[in-house]
Amino acid sequence: MGRQRPGTPTLEEVAARAGVGRGTVSRVVNNAAGVRDSTRRAVQRAIAELGYVPNLAARSLAGHRADAVALVMTEPDWRLFGEPFFTEIVHAVGDALTDTPLQLLLTLVRTDTERRRFVEYARGGRVDGVLLMSVHAEDPLPDMLADAGLPTVMLGRRSGEECVTYVDADNAGGARGAVRYLLDAGRRTIGAISGPLDMYVAQCRLRGYREALEPAGGPAGASLVVEGSDFTEESGHRAMTDLLARYPDLDAVFAASDTLAAGALNALRAAGRRVPQDVAVIGFDDFHPARPTDPPLTTVRQPLEEIGRTMVRLLLEEMEDAPVAWRHVILRTELVLRDSA
Repeated sequence: MGRQRPGTPTLEEVAARAGVGRGTVSRVVNNAAGVRDSTRRAVQRAIAELGYVPNLAARSLAGHRADAVALVMTEPDWRLFGEPFFTEIVHAVGDALTDTPLQLLLTLVRTDTERRRFVEYARGGRVDGVLLMSVHAEDPLPDMLADAGLPTVMLGRRSGEECVTYVDADNAGGARGAVRYLLDAGRRTIGAISGPLDMYVAQCRLRGYREALEPAGGPAGASLVVEGSDFTEESGHRAMTDLLARYPDLDAVFAASDTLAAGALNALRAAGRRVPQDVAVIGFDDFHPARPTDPPLTTVRQPLEEIGRTMVRLLLEEMEDAPVAWRHVILRTELVLRDSA
């Protein structure tokens, strides 16, 4: 495990070049304390001159570290991984890990068999921590990881009583502000296209929609809400068509994601409805694909880069020293006004 490839510089050669012992080089490579600055500089200079690359596998084995973090996506429908949300989060997490020695491993865990296999894999020391995303309400994976003693941080949460560290956006508050904006603009028959309600994020956004309508005396009944089967554009198109059939006089719609809103825009165009003159549309997320819609989409921006950075920061802290309590972080959202509302 500790052997170098033929022709590559060894620890002993670095030590000889720097005029120090092998143990001193090892302490410098591992950034350990107890090395004089002048000695550390000499070792670092020798490493650079020889092109020495530390054997990370041996270092990890000695320190019981894998130098790897798993980003686990639990969405059962593999097609959804092409949606902007997933790619944005992968980029945000990857950027947050850039200045660390950790590798990012992307893993799909969708069935009971895959859950058991992944927990066994993680418990075997292959990863130092786990980031979870797209977790549905009844998914036991976060609890399985917690029981195994693995540092874990979730994007979002399964319920209001979550007992695993998570980072989330203010989904209810963002939806509430969006619908209040529609009310202030004079819209009165405001429908909603929710995400799948076995996900807490969809429940929160629907709750915000209803909370905004209640003080205004607006119709917040179930008939004005259509649940999307998922967060895709196709689901938004179907839901918008259903809403128009129920409420031909609909003058606004709040969609629980930008992809749902994009599907709604297509359905409105097919029905001959002008946006925003006839029907105003607001989405949620503010992914990059939100901007090219016709018209440009008004949406609730959740800070995905900050979410990714915060998830990584909390995970690194839990990997270093397990806290005595779960940490729950909820980040602010922002209404971004464009032409659709």
